[in-house]
Amino acid sequence: MTEADDRTLSERARRNLWMHFTRLGSYDAAHEVPVIVRGEGAYVWDQHNKRYLDGLSGLFTSQIGHGRTELGQAAAKQASELAYFPLWAYAHPRAVELAERVASLAPGDLNRVFFTSGGSEAVESAWKLARQYFQIVGQPTRTKVISRHIAYHGTSMGALSITGIPALKTPFEPLVPGTVRVPNTNFYRAPEHGDDLVAFGRWAADEIGRAIEREGPETVAAVYLEPVQNAGGCFPPPPGYFDRVREICDHHGVLLVSDEVICAFGRLGEWFGADRYGYLPDIITVAKGLTSGYAPLGAMIASDRLAEPFLKESRSFTHGFTFAGHPVSCAVALANLEVFEHDDLLGHVRATEGSFRAGLESLLDVPIVGEVRGEGFFYGIELVKDQATRESFDEDEREWLLRGFLSGALLEAGLICRADDRGDPVVQLSPPLICGQEEIDFMVGTLRSVLSEAWRRIGG
Repeated sequence: MTEADDRTLSERARRNLWMHFTRLGSYDAAHEVPVIVRGEGAYVWDQHNKRYLDGLSGLFTSQIGHGRTELGQAAAKQASELAYFPLWAYAHPRAVELAERVASLAPGDLNRVFFTSGGSEAVESAWKLARQYFQIVGQPTRTKVISRHIAYHGTSMGALSITGIPALKTPFEPLVPGTVRVPNTNFYRAPEHGDDLVAFGRWAADEIGRAIEREGPETVAAVYLEPVQNAGGCFPPPPGYFDRVREICDHHGVLLVSDEVICAFGRLGEWFGADRYGYLPDIITVAKGLTSGYAPLGAMIASDRLAEPFLKESRSFTHGFTFAGHPVSCAVALANLEVFEHDDLLGHVRATEGSFRAGLESLLDVPIVGEVRGEGFFYGIELVKDQATRESFDEDEREWLLRGFLSGALLEAGLICRADDRGDPVVQLSPPLICGQEEIDFMVGTLRSVLSEAWRRIGG
């Protein structure tokens, strides 16, 4: 690719490509659109052949890394046999095999796999299933959903309604009614029991129970929780939190939906985040790591109990998507899961996460670093003006720090990560699960250099 071709790609992107969650005005003649042209392992290259460590796995997605030819071969083989057929009253072999495989990995009696094209569709499907299920069993007033503040659950209108990030919602209001917010598990900013993690977790879980009681249990269908909450910067659950939430949901007859679009398939060192924290949900939503991004695919995994009312001949779950369970995507997912097992990626994450965490926690001696939090290969670093008081940055300071300096400086240093979690002063890391000590050392060293420079520039 010539230098002229490089410029042409960026110019064409600026003219015609509407990038997602992107300030299009940021790219003018003086600011190129970055164009990623290839990937191998944990790295990607741009149109100028500059190499970057993919510290966010694309978008929490590229679990097995880039360039695994066996997934491309699986896609080509399937496309040559049966490129497409829907799952509307028909099945095809790859969907049958993948549903069986996913059900065998899922906890408890979560044996019914409803495929989607991606994560937002999986989240929306779970809400629709909950509503129709309760209609069938004679509880039609159970329509509401409870989710946590600052939690992200997707962008379709139903999933966006469940999302707890006001800035993402206001441009599209009015949204679907019947969603209620409760506190998240950000212990660093705990409004209650800030000196006792277990008590804080109990309080946060009990707030879900109080919300159900305020709304009226007969009106609440489901509680949506991520095992580790992504938005806001990786909030793990306190000890006992999910045990208590499960008790509350059972007491009130409310479904527990584990939104694992990010956390499933190895991100936390287990097939599912529910396994990591020892709870059994009624529904799990997945996407991203199911195919490691080599093809689009998501799924809602439901318990046998929720499927049972639909087994009667005259009933159906009146919901579906044209490309859900696409044969090529299912073939890719099966090949992806084979790589997981052959390379023991779950074991690798469990064996490596201690070193990863220790490296990131070493950054606490940089004054701008307030807290490191997360699990597995999924971490957030919260930045502060004052470590002792935990004082954060005002809006103008965040704009300069996150968009004016950090994003560009980290990219220039060769590290792709999220340095702007929708305005929160958090750097997020979620690298491919194949990363080892060399990649960890690079991430930590790069962050140390760039964050130290950020502290110097703000007058530290």
